[in-house]
Amino acid sequence: MKLLVLGAGLQGCATAFDLLGDPDVTGVTLADINPSRMAPFLAQSADARLRPLALDVTDHDAVRASMQDHDAVLSAIPYYFNGQMATLAVQTGCHFADLGGNTEIVLAQKKLDPEARAKGLSIMPDCGLAPGMVNILAAEGIRRLDRADRVRIYVGGLPQHPEPPLNYQIVYSLEGALDYYTTPSWILRDGKSTTVDALSELEAVPFGEPIGTLEAFHTAGGLSTMAFSWEGKVREMEYKTLRYPGHAVLMKAIRDLGLLDKTPIDVKGKDVVPRDAFIAAVSPKLTKPGGHDLVALRVIVSGEKDGAPATTTFDLIDYFDEHRGVSAMMRCTGYSLALTGLIQLRGQTLRTGVTTPDEGMPYDRYVEGMGKRGVKITER
Repeated sequence: MKLLVLGAGLQGCATAFDLLGDPDVTGVTLADINPSRMAPFLAQSADARLRPLALDVTDHDAVRASMQDHDAVLSAIPYYFNGQMATLAVQTGCHFADLGGNTEIVLAQKKLDPEARAKGLSIMPDCGLAPGMVNILAAEGIRRLDRADRVRIYVGGLPQHPEPPLNYQIVYSLEGALDYYTTPSWILRDGKSTTVDALSELEAVPFGEPIGTLEAFHTAGGLSTMAFSWEGKVREMEYKTLRYPGHAVLMKAIRDLGLLDKTPIDVKGKDVVPRDAFIAAVSPKLTKPGGHDLVALRVIVSGEKDGAPATTTFDLIDYFDEHRGVSAMMRCTGYSLALTGLIQLRGQTLRTGVTTPDEGMPYDRYVEGMGKRGVKITER
């Protein structure tokens, strides 16, 4: 099994690292416009199966040529490239999975389903933590009930030792996180799909010590396409991001002041994109090379079973891997993408074609695989 990983950022490096732990993998190509930037835990690898490749994903001829020598492609590049990458993968006959996060792109990728099925390919967008893992858990909770009434999903990547004012550190693309803070969130209300404002409907979610009580608020992308596929079947479904208390009100003020806007403004005679300036200003302050993170997750599915009220709750608390230097977010996101690719290559998805994880990923196999990686999902 030969796999091409697009992107040598945090998640791409974690994906490649995990793949190298599988003895059936004969080669991993890590492609990036600057592949030398790979994370230390991967750069120190002496595994001859790992091959760095300089690749510009906007050069579609070069991308197509690199795909042709691989069995599967795993995309850990910014979400706005994923539609094009999925199309190229289908054209070249490769299985494909990505970290996704943008529902409109996923809906466009679904148009590739007839061609992918005809070729026996599995194309699976949104295969990280959220979207990804949480959708698999939510779908399993729904399947266990005779009638599902309410699905609540909470996820957060957090510093173990928060520092004001935002009590946050960068655990994946800051650009992607800001998109989630500024894009309306699709949810289900009264069985109908609708949108709510990001950073809205703040609530407290208690976790045990040492985490304590976190705050949760709406952000975009976490439900993937579930707000559409379960419309009319589930009364309420929503996804919220977890942060330490006080984060949302600060980010809402920053957003409402226009500092996250993408439209250029004139600054002393020069066009400046406010969001670009914001990212450039805060990234050094939110990047904590020695900072250890954690991931907190809770999925609650409520409804009826055998005529009585029933609820299943899935929980996960994962911590920075101090031995390997792999963050909790990389373990829960990059490892999830790697596991998806391996399941695709072994023909173990629920069907071929284009499926989101809740539609195509076998729950037992996924949870068992993540458990073997030390990412333990519990349920009650």
